Amino acid sequence: PCITPPCITPLGASPANRPGAASARGAATPYFVTLSTIEPRKNHLLLLQLWRRMAETAPQAGPDATIPRLIMIGARGWENENVIDILERAVWLRGVVEERNRLADAEMRAVLSGARALLLPSFAEGYGLPVAEALALGVPVLCSDLPALREVGRAVPEYLDPLDGPAWLAAIRDYADPASPRRLAQLARLAGWRAPDWTNHITAVLDLIRSLDHGIAGQAGASVMARSPPAMPG
Repeated sequence: PCITPPCITPLGASPANRPGAASARGAATPYFVTLSTIEPRKNHLLLLQLWRRMAETAPQAGPDATIPRLIMIGARGWENENVIDILERAVWLRGVVEERNRLADAEMRAVLSGARALLLPSFAEGYGLPVAEALALGVPVLCSDLPALREVGRAVPEYLDPLDGPAWLAAIRDYADPASPRRLAQLARLAGWRAPDWTNHITAVLDLIRSLDHGIAGQAGASVMARSPPAMPG
């Protein structure tokens, strides 16, 4: 059989797609974004519990400058009854937590680019494209300490235990502060991060296809030679 070495090439998140998002960056109330399908492994329930705690301990109920907003971008997935029940019934999240199920790519990037940070408290990830998309836009990332996310973000994001609610709450409150030393430190690390781009991705994929094509052609030629009868002596 023809054995081809594996080809590992990350999906692109080119900073060339960075939108002009002055209106988002100028939002009066700081906000955070989570970008993923709403399903259990993405751990939205943790974030909703944290925002409920902030809402309950704020000087006033409802939208208030002391409570950062949470914008949840992503379609509703499966086995998420607890999260959906909170989103549809909880009075405390009105004006504080916003669900946006369907956004065009340009709209998503505009909203993400104005966030204080991307939040990704997942229990499991296959790649972590939102991390690359956020960092490519110059947006800090708070995410779970998972190998797939470290592969994408390297030393830039802050990596947290997805079960450590107090650590997430402290980080969110820190990053909501415009003068946050933690956030400024991540932005400094981000200056040395380079986004994976689509040109390198497509080039690697095409190279793999060509190698497979050549391998199949070579294997077919060897098969024909092996099946050809030996030449008769003259």
